[in-house]
Amino acid sequence: MSSPGRATPARTLADQLRSWPDERLVALLRARPDLATPAPQDSSQLASRAATRSSIHRALDGLDRLELSVLDALLVAGQTTSDGLISIVHADKERVAAALRRLLDLALAWEAPGGVRALTGVADAMRGMPGLTSGLRPSSPEPPAPAEVAGRIAELSPAAAALLRHVDEHGGEGTTGSARRTVSPADARSPAEELISRRLLVPREGDAVVLPGEVGLALRGGRTTTEPVDDVPDLATSPRDPALVARSAAGAAFDVVRRVELLLDHWGVRPPGVLRSGGLGVRDLKAVALELHLDEPGAALVVEVALSAGLVAEAAVADGTPSWLPTDEFDVWSALPIAERWARLVGGWLASSRMPSLVGSRDAAGKAWNALSPELSSGLAGEARRLALQVLSGMPDGDVLAAGTGVASVVQRVGWLRPRRPTVFADLVAASLDEAAALGVSGAGGLPPSGRLVADGDLAGAAAAIAPLLPTPVDRVLLQADLTAVAPGPLETEVARRLHLLADVESRGGATVYRFTPGSLRRGFDAGWSAVEVRDFLTSVSQTPVPQPLEYLVDDVARTFGSVRVGHAEAFLRADDEAALASLVHDPRARTLGLRLLAPTVAIATSPLDVLLPRLRELGAAPVVEAADGTVRVTRPDLHRARSRRGRRPAGAVEARQAAQVQAVATAIRAGDRAESSRPPTAEATNPSAALAALREAIEAGSTVVIGYVDNHGATGERVVEPRRLDGGRLSAYDHRADDVRDFAVHRITGVRRA
Repeated sequence: MSSPGRATPARTLADQLRSWPDERLVALLRARPDLATPAPQDSSQLASRAATRSSIHRALDGLDRLELSVLDALLVAGQTTSDGLISIVHADKERVAAALRRLLDLALAWEAPGGVRALTGVADAMRGMPGLTSGLRPSSPEPPAPAEVAGRIAELSPAAAALLRHVDEHGGEGTTGSARRTVSPADARSPAEELISRRLLVPREGDAVVLPGEVGLALRGGRTTTEPVDDVPDLATSPRDPALVARSAAGAAFDVVRRVELLLDHWGVRPPGVLRSGGLGVRDLKAVALELHLDEPGAALVVEVALSAGLVAEAAVADGTPSWLPTDEFDVWSALPIAERWARLVGGWLASSRMPSLVGSRDAAGKAWNALSPELSSGLAGEARRLALQVLSGMPDGDVLAAGTGVASVVQRVGWLRPRRPTVFADLVAASLDEAAALGVSGAGGLPPSGRLVADGDLAGAAAAIAPLLPTPVDRVLLQADLTAVAPGPLETEVARRLHLLADVESRGGATVYRFTPGSLRRGFDAGWSAVEVRDFLTSVSQTPVPQPLEYLVDDVARTFGSVRVGHAEAFLRADDEAALASLVHDPRARTLGLRLLAPTVAIATSPLDVLLPRLRELGAAPVVEAADGTVRVTRPDLHRARSRRGRRPAGAVEARQAAQVQAVATAIRAGDRAESSRPPTAEATNPSAALAALREAIEAGSTVVIGYVDNHGATGERVVEPRRLDGGRLSAYDHRADDVRDFAVHRITGVRRA
């Protein structure tokens, strides 16, 4: 499994990276993006950065159960050949070979002169992982042969053999207790001493003992595990018509687009305030749920998706109050075809780190999670969505998740793909499936063609695939004598906006039912409509003549609208209808307004105008504001907008920029390698990054170096050392002068050169 173009294995990982073709180096930087920021100067620094603890943990987090098991087997076997490693992994040989190739491509393992070996630092990162034997290491650089180990095990008493298997089944570690650590097999008086005397358990620091790797392999019949590690959990599926799946997804896609549009139209006129701690208030979220005919979790998803798509932002209104407002991109988005609007929402959802599923729940401290709260995000959310869609896309056409057990099987499959992720990752995966269904990415438990394109990252293709399935908008409704209007399909955007202003949604479904009430018509008059404009609109959108009861209702509301006029006194009321004004003044519900008659047609109020107007409308009146000259002020409310977030780029622009950056980093590394090859072999690395790279290279190669070191008295001297471990700002190395392993502070090392 040597890299092409190299006759002999590399001495160090840095040498191996230098021998890689540019395509393989670019693939490494894409798979482990943390290695490219900031750009390494050469392959030595790249290898050094790849061996740091944080980078290794990030790389391990992206491995599945089989890949982790192969890496674990490599740690147990020590430096070995590819065939030898494949033989001890309990899995299909081709899959093991593919997993090993990926580990080599990720630089988590490399091909040393003596065989494949794991990168320095991997052992510590994997120690303690459940289901793996990474705590089991060879007892020495040259472990005993399998036949010798089997002979030692055969000599054990039944009690000692049972204890040995118990230690193996519980992580390979234990304590000596009262057992002696130095004892011969003949003098052993307990099962523990039998194992220690035969080197079947090896003492470590304190009273700890560990099971050597070669012993664990012997107990499992030459394998690192007793069960196969390539058994991928099956999905619980059931058959369903693909056409039904596609139609279900298209219906949900249309609904979420229309609801986002209705939400932001409403917020553009009456924006909700921003909580002092950030986010949307519980009362405002309940109002959104009522407005959109959703439950609160569904309303939270719509609000969060609008934020992720860049259609909502925090901004101040005219009086300086921070509020949630539609951005100016909302106006551009509203003019796009429905399929493209849906793709914009789905793209924002996929790339977002937001967690709408937590809205309404409480954190560990008992604090409730609010929608749009800044803390409601996690770096795991995007990965959970991508993996959930990846698993669904693996199902054949005609299969969907089984009811009841399908979601649990997806969670189990994702757990196999990412075993190192925390427990909360399973909850995020389950929530991602619910969100995908609500957004129209999936339908009826399966992925339609548009959903599969979303899983592949092709949002433009997904929009084109779902467009023919979306309902065709209509511009006509059926007006009925019971003061309702039935829309036989999805209405065109402008018609829906106007009808939503004049009527209340009574029910949704294949046909939406709107109901006209005095209060709904007053909303139109409050927005500046006249009775003539209302009648003309109803005539233009109705497939039949306007029913007489609806005409009478419009006339009645128009006749009473403005019969009460409000002005500044603190506020005053003037009405031509004495009885109407008197009934308002004596209404018990208006007691807190402080109304008092000055004349049969004039009253004053102690409440300010901005409080008086909405309260009078709640009481059933239809007041209008009167100017100082006696004219009536009926104006349309202003549409509020927030600035769009800076830095938003078209779909694909971010990926293209990242690809260009990775290519530039690879070019810089190659240039640094050429510069490094021109230096003398004995040149000293003096800058910190070069010194660290030289030390890590010496650790991988097992070579000796000379370091310049400043002691506690400030004197600089040279030490000949064999680096063993580099972590936490400390170098652990065998010091030839002290003839012992010593620790050196990295910040005191002034230079490193080959011995």
